[in-house]
Amino acid sequence: MQDNKEVQIEFKPKILAFCCNWCAYAGADLAGVSRFQMPTNVRVIRVMCSGRVPPELVIRALANGLDGVMILGCHPGECHYSEGNYLTRRRAHVLKRLLSYIGIEPERFQLRWVSAAEGAKFSAVVKETTDQITALGPNRWVDKK
Repeated sequence: MQDNKEVQIEFKPKILAFCCNWCAYAGADLAGVSRFQMPTNVRVIRVMCSGRVPPELVIRALANGLDGVMILGCHPGECHYSEGNYLTRRRAHVLKRLLSYIGIEPERFQLRWVSAAEGAKFSAVVKETTDQITALGPNRWVDKK
């Protein structure tokens, strides 16, 4: 006799993280070497500077089915390219408004600052972002296109 129980599949979001080579990527490496526990559903792409990530990439990633995108860079004032993170901060503010305008929850995009010595913070940011995106559920904007 079979029960008609619904099989509930746990949602695991697909998240992309653009990490600054000098700070956030080194923080990710420290988190890994230190064996901090992190969700495995975040894919990291190393970029030379957070300022080198154009907003179009974030929108394209979300439009193509990813559930969330993070840009992780050096703390303001500590950019190896002087002002890259200031540019990113200005772009992020406009990008969140644009995402809201086109119908994507702005919470699906996160901008965070992580230094090379902050492996524990990298781990915490990844966990926090994964929890937030899991609460939002799957990216439904892809179905609306």
